[in-house]
Amino acid sequence: MQLARNSTRSTDSSARSRLASIRHLQKGYASRDGHEIIALSDISLDIFEGELLCIVGPSGCGKSTLLHIMAGVLDRSSGDVDLRGKPIDGPRREIGTVFQEPLLLPWRTVLDNVLLPIEVHRLPVERFRSRALELLDSTGLTSFANKYPQELSGGMQQRVAIARALVHDPAILLMDEPFGALDAMTREQMNLDLMKLWSSSGKTIMLITHSISEAVLLGDRVVVMTPRPGRIAEVIDVELPRPRTLDITATPAFGGYAKRVRDHLFGHTSGGNP
Repeated sequence: MQLARNSTRSTDSSARSRLASIRHLQKGYASRDGHEIIALSDISLDIFEGELLCIVGPSGCGKSTLLHIMAGVLDRSSGDVDLRGKPIDGPRREIGTVFQEPLLLPWRTVLDNVLLPIEVHRLPVERFRSRALELLDSTGLTSFANKYPQELSGGMQQRVAIARALVHDPAILLMDEPFGALDAMTREQMNLDLMKLWSSSGKTIMLITHSISEAVLLGDRVVVMTPRPGRIAEVIDVELPRPRTLDITATPAFGGYAKRVRDHLFGHTSGGNP
């Protein structure tokens, strides 16, 4: 896969091919007292090739549960989830995942951490070494390839985790609050870095966030979820021009999208915090 490509993309979902679909997804857990707790209820959603899809909602609404089901590491109670027409019933090579913590192995160098999925999937390491180095270059980490995780800042470690998730060329990258543990300035820079990487790689990304501003800044679409049981309140097409910079957050159009999301989460009279 080439990392360089045109950054101009259509935001019209009807013009895109469907990569994955979720139909009438439900997830329940048995509590200690024997009652069922419904985490997700009747979730239906299409995910399109090449889009950056953001999912936002209150704590406990099932965002991470949805991502783990998409990743194939958590069973669903009912409903259908597929990728390229094939059911997701377990982990698949076509799916890359980035979590809130980078989860790097401290005894492996940065380059060796990026190459870990290649070893796990029993692919030829030498064949993918150049791709790993290319990804490190695209994330600004070329000079740190032989360093160890403890020698890197939190933001740099998360860049390594993103490179690791992309090294085996997955069809979709799932990101669960990847910048939630970072300070505000680092988080803003990571948002810009992610948009640049997304634009150049052409990957489909599904990103979970608690931040309304982050969701609107990054997303082609923003999926707003309700409190538990998690349902989809609205799917919002974000028709802001790309490439986007942080300056766009000060525009009336950006504020309008943020208010639309906020109204679902806090009510029309709340005025909540983005």
